[in-house]
Amino acid sequence: MAKSTRKPIKSAAKGKGERAPGSPPAKEARSQRPEALGDAGTAEGSTARGAQPVAATTAKPSTTGAASRPQPVPTEFGTMAEALAYLDTRTNVEQLRPQQLDGKAIFSLARMAALVAAMGNPHSSFKSVHVAGSKGKGSVCEMTSSCLQACGYTVGLYTSPHLVDIRERIRIGQSMIGEADFCRLLVIAARAAHTIAKTHGEATHFELMTAMAFQHFADQAVDVAVVEVGLGGRVDATNVLSPEVCAIAAIQLEHTQVLGNTVEKIAREKAGIMKRGVPTVTIPQPASVLAVFKEVAEQVGSPLLVVGQDLEFSSRFEASPELGPHARVCLNTPRSQFEHLPVPLKGEHQALNCGLALAILDQLRGRGIETPEGKVASGLSQTPNHGRLEMVLRDPRIVIDGAHNPESIAGLVRALGAQVRYDSLVVVFGCASDKDVAGMLTSLSMGADKLIFTRAEGSARAMEPKELQRKFAELSPKMTQVAPNVREAINIAARAVGRDDLIVVTGSFALAGEAKGLIHAKFRQPGAATPRVSAGTGGASNTASTITEVKPGHDATKPARRPAP
Repeated sequence: MAKSTRKPIKSAAKGKGERAPGSPPAKEARSQRPEALGDAGTAEGSTARGAQPVAATTAKPSTTGAASRPQPVPTEFGTMAEALAYLDTRTNVEQLRPQQLDGKAIFSLARMAALVAAMGNPHSSFKSVHVAGSKGKGSVCEMTSSCLQACGYTVGLYTSPHLVDIRERIRIGQSMIGEADFCRLLVIAARAAHTIAKTHGEATHFELMTAMAFQHFADQAVDVAVVEVGLGGRVDATNVLSPEVCAIAAIQLEHTQVLGNTVEKIAREKAGIMKRGVPTVTIPQPASVLAVFKEVAEQVGSPLLVVGQDLEFSSRFEASPELGPHARVCLNTPRSQFEHLPVPLKGEHQALNCGLALAILDQLRGRGIETPEGKVASGLSQTPNHGRLEMVLRDPRIVIDGAHNPESIAGLVRALGAQVRYDSLVVVFGCASDKDVAGMLTSLSMGADKLIFTRAEGSARAMEPKELQRKFAELSPKMTQVAPNVREAINIAARAVGRDDLIVVTGSFALAGEAKGLIHAKFRQPGAATPRVSAGTGGASNTASTITEVKPGHDATKPARRPAP
């Protein structure tokens, strides 16, 4: 492997994201419509807008959710830092180890129903698509949202987790929520949560974020919102929705301490998003998983359609001068003929995810939301690839990917081999200790030439890098190193590669996001812009007007000195 004399990254901080230009203006809000919550029942609570102001809180973060004492909230948040500090006092499942989770206290659909009721049920004012699954649901949401936007609709998009900026989770089209709106909506949600806390317990971090997203979508009068389930489905905070279409992506073993230790138990939790009279679309699953879906669908009264079985679907892999290696898909129904559409995201697994997105669009057409084939094709091609084989730097070539289970890591390795040219592959890896670590390391051993183990900053769930190195040594004799943080790991990798080699940062969205933040912080300076990534291609421009080439002796994240006038 060729060696490089590049200087290490000295320091970098996560840059704040900005609202993208061209954000659609808010439309006149539609009147709310009644909505049933199924098994959640009805919720009680007073309107947040009528609550009296109270003093700010200094409470420590809760680890049990509803069991904690209700906390007062401020009348306003002057800065994002203040808003985030308040959110940090709330139970955040993403930051807790499984043994810290009190499932009955943390996951309460009744509390979420009461919270949105106290806010005037903003989620009742817009149509929605609800997407669950163990793997691929975020990709399905991105493709669906991009296609609907191209069809001329104002689209709300709610996903998790984020990569660099928490505001990425709440978007209108590709424009993430502004800082002022984020702070304002957190006050509304927090005050509403305060009014129901004595009866239902303290709202969690995710519940507050979900309520904020629904209020933002209502304020902006979106035509349709595409909403990704946070965890599971049945008692997830997003499940207060009464969507137009439900979708369930691939089911795999995940969060077994919370969702169950078999794919059948997990499938039942995911199937909890099904609603009476609302079509549910899914992809081919193991027979036992499909059996669960069919059972729940029949009990609930939800028409269940499987891509490739009930909906005609095909895919093929090809290469072209314009797109390089890529997949193409077809989905045909009596309503829609989506023919030979290029899949915008890399990886063979994305073909089925794309098919699921097209199935959603077909079902929406049957419910009065027009999705013309030509506009769908245009929207699909504009799908962003945030955290999905996303190239964030060209020299050295650095790709980030949020893969965080064995199947995703294996898919990543296959996608790199099929769609990216490189000589040697250096992987920067870190993951949560409650994941299938052995499975992920086994998958990595099949493709990586060298591994650098590290951990995401501030992650209580992260496995120690030395423990990862020890576990990998039991599987493979390949070269490994340990770095205390992501910055050092990138430095080590940059010194080890030549121009034809590739660095991949993976193992969790937290790790991938931290790497992206470190790299982009370098380029958010006067006279330089964030590297531009072509929609869906994973390719970053490296022109003089966008990013500075990393040359020997150059610090990759230290701001360059501007020439004297």
